[in-house]
Amino acid sequence: MAFKKVNFLASKGIPFLFISDFNAKKFDVIPLDELQREDVEFCICESYKYKEHNHHLETKPIDFNTYKLKFEAVIEKIKRGETYILNLTQATPVKIELSLKEIYTMANAHYKLRYKDQFVCFSPEKFIQIQNNTIHTFPMKGTIDASLKNAKEKILANEKEMAEHIMIVDLLRNDLSMVSSNVRVEKFRYTQKIAAGDKELLQVSSHICGDLEPQWQNRLGDILEKLLPAGSISGAPKKSTLDIIKSVEKYERGFFSGIFGVFDGQNFDSGVMIRFIEKDRDGYIYKSGGGITLESDLSLEYQELQDKIYLP
Repeated sequence: MAFKKVNFLASKGIPFLFISDFNAKKFDVIPLDELQREDVEFCICESYKYKEHNHHLETKPIDFNTYKLKFEAVIEKIKRGETYILNLTQATPVKIELSLKEIYTMANAHYKLRYKDQFVCFSPEKFIQIQNNTIHTFPMKGTIDASLKNAKEKILANEKEMAEHIMIVDLLRNDLSMVSSNVRVEKFRYTQKIAAGDKELLQVSSHICGDLEPQWQNRLGDILEKLLPAGSISGAPKKSTLDIIKSVEKYERGFFSGIFGVFDGQNFDSGVMIRFIEKDRDGYIYKSGGGITLESDLSLEYQELQDKIYLP
């Protein structure tokens, strides 16, 4: 029903916000003129002005040995050929003396969403963008501390990161080919700086695009249905990898690593819901993770899980 509603609203040129959980099972589709009543707010800004703040998260990371068991289970699945790359995530309890609304207001990010009193995300990663009958996606795979000497050269030369990035680019090329024609990689493996609390990270991205037929708005819901869950935060092959994620992670991602997007009456833009804080009855949970391949290093992946827990 949600995808049909997207088709209807987009075909009529009615602006709306679309929100999907990771498994594309739970949705909310809200016309923009109803957002305030629904207690939902969002911001999409390609070039936001960075605002300083001094708030920090107190964390209680997952036990290393517990993570090790999950990591090794994924590696075993890779060796069996059941997956080639899998985004392994975990939930970390965090403490901060702010409300979700205050966190949303304070955070710096290209894609921000606060959904009622349930969760907030402040994501650097675009899902898809559709403008002028062209669909674009910008997968992010590969992260390094920007303060390290020759950080850009190191991350681009890293064979493990290269292999991981190529797999995701190939997956998303295939995904876009299901909904568009003339799919091409416009730019391969470029770096962007991302504010990450007390430090900056270099994130590696690529730009892939394809051509849509005129009047694509009439089937925007169908396009989203075919592309979800997002390949960059699931893995490849997608179907078997989703089954492995469910069996290995042993927690509910919920709306974390889902997507949210905005149709403005003509064009569509959307982000992947990473950098994500969720409220539960015991406080706040921060969900984070990273891609695992056969070349992944256990200690480095465990550290990346922690590095991605921050308020930008």
